[in-house]
Amino acid sequence: MGDGPARRMDLLLEADADSDQEELDALTRQLRERLLELEIERAELNRSGAVPGRAKPGEAIAVGALAVTAAPVVLRSVVQTVVSWLGNRPVRTAGISIGDDRLELRGVSSDGQRALIDAFLARHDAPPSASADPAPGATSASGSGPAQGPEPTPDGLADR
Repeated sequence: MGDGPARRMDLLLEADADSDQEELDALTRQLRERLLELEIERAELNRSGAVPGRAKPGEAIAVGALAVTAAPVVLRSVVQTVVSWLGNRPVRTAGISIGDDRLELRGVSSDGQRALIDAFLARHDAPPSASADPAPGATSASGSGPAQGPEPTPDGLADR
């Protein structure tokens, strides 16, 4: 796979109000299968810290959460797969975190989102892609509403 040490990317899906936990679990597993088609090291259902009822500690899974491990060169493909996957699913948002850095994708397309995604990926050494699909809405976890990040320059890259 190459191009630097593997990175862990945490994905958290937030379902529409009319979706239940079982549907969100099924959607999470569908996205996991889609991501496994990429050249990633792994995509696992993310374990939560809380253990419900009589469950054993190793059995608790956070519904809607995935942990993806991939080389930086593959991170862009992971994000693009999540973006395209969101299109026709009853998922309101998909949060993507690498360490403390978070990007929130929405199923609604907007003009500024490619620059936000590029800036997010640039902070994690993911090479830019000339064939990037238009991305859906994204917001920062540091506040509500659109992400506050670097302003795109005329060439479409974000200033650091």
